[in-house]
Amino acid sequence: MEVESIKPALVLLVSLVGAILIPAARRNPNIREGCSVAAALLKCAIVLSMIPEILAGKTIHYTVLTFLPGISLAFRVDALGLIFATTASILWILNTFYSIGYMRAHNEPSQTRFYTCFALTLSATMGVAFSANLITLYLFYEILTLVTYPLVAHKESKEAYAGANKYFFYLLGTSTAFLLPAVILTYSLAGNGNFNPNGLLPHDANPIVLTLVFLFFLFGIGKAAIMPVHSWLPAAMVAPTPVSALLHAVAVVNTGVFCVLRVMFHVFGVDLMKLLNLGTITSVLASFTILCASMIALTRDNLKERLAYSTISQLSYITLGGALLSPSGMAGGVLHIANHAFSKITLFFCAGSIYVASHKTNISQMNGIGRQMPWTLTAFAVATLSMIGIPLSAGFVSKWYLAIGTMEADQVLILFVLLTSTLLNAMYFIPIVYRAFFRPPSDNEADPHGAGDKDGGADGTHHIQESSPFIVVPLMVTAVISLILGMFPDILLALVRQVTG
Repeated sequence: MEVESIKPALVLLVSLVGAILIPAARRNPNIREGCSVAAALLKCAIVLSMIPEILAGKTIHYTVLTFLPGISLAFRVDALGLIFATTASILWILNTFYSIGYMRAHNEPSQTRFYTCFALTLSATMGVAFSANLITLYLFYEILTLVTYPLVAHKESKEAYAGANKYFFYLLGTSTAFLLPAVILTYSLAGNGNFNPNGLLPHDANPIVLTLVFLFFLFGIGKAAIMPVHSWLPAAMVAPTPVSALLHAVAVVNTGVFCVLRVMFHVFGVDLMKLLNLGTITSVLASFTILCASMIALTRDNLKERLAYSTISQLSYITLGGALLSPSGMAGGVLHIANHAFSKITLFFCAGSIYVASHKTNISQMNGIGRQMPWTLTAFAVATLSMIGIPLSAGFVSKWYLAIGTMEADQVLILFVLLTSTLLNAMYFIPIVYRAFFRPPSDNEADPHGAGDKDGGADGTHHIQESSPFIVVPLMVTAVISLILGMFPDILLALVRQVTG
């Protein structure tokens, strides 16, 4: 049943208004940041208000503008889009508070621009989540690339601009070379680009052309970071930690895998995907990315860089789940959008907290830091359990459904990939927790440059303490939510069942 409502447009409008008010209040940081918090809270409230209608089996529609017959700027809220939007809107609230603590602790420059671009980023993300057709999705996908560039280049150093330029040209290049042609070809083949639960492409079209269109979509959606279109993601680590958390756990990467699922489910449809064996092709690419990125993560000493390669690997769990084309596999992929987001943002929040308190960036410097920052490292340990997939954590629920999905799809090799990747997850995460809690601090390992000691102490460690509550409270909240999603997944599963049927 379709319901006409302006709510999806209002969700975008809230953060757009915030993006106007934030620079207007630039001379008063408290008012400026208050505008950001207020916009985040209001956006989340509107998104949550749509859950009852979606759970009742309805879809919400709103057309803003029709350009030509079959081509319009329109929004459609369904279960898949609502899961993504709810995750992003909740995390924007927490990221806003975290950003206040982080940016003030570092006396970061250009904070007004930072908060403005944050608001624009969330508008673009919601535009993708609630797109009713390919034209609307493509428009907001590209806007997202543009408004996040200043965030990646925030530090305005040579290294920051190099990373931001790589980020920008990778994502803009792939979308121009592949995604745009895929959108045009889809409109040519189907006559429209409106998302359909059964797919919109004709089954009697040339299979070679359809396969080519699918590959264009897969590699054109560079934000999904499927290898070899992935190196922009580690390059974007030059950004401040709140940006890394936003990009790598919420807005950009989740937008990528969300778009891939949207294409598989609502452009091609499960039946056509099976007919053309496109699920097998995607599974192979996703499996390669999962294993290869995990092995690279093992070699990285820089904490944010290790988390970046972990993100590349974990994103492909979502793609893999969709590609299995089995009910449980698809459910696991959709579940992982939220489960990965809450767990991974916790890890990035913790990395930022460690840096604010001690200026440590390398894992080899973190001996004993868990004793000095117990709240931060406990949250890190909880999120680590979720990434590995330990029972009672959010990640376990996702991996359980993915594993069942491999059995339903008769893909034993994919099950082996999941088990191997879980072992690799443990290998690159557990040593961090062990080092933080069970190895004693030492002069040369803890902080070789003495940067960790704010008061210039001899050992560089004994004055390290927790960061401000603005930083610690959000990371504790996201860690707790990742446990709640693991122990009480029913509400999320109810929405997931609306997607998978």
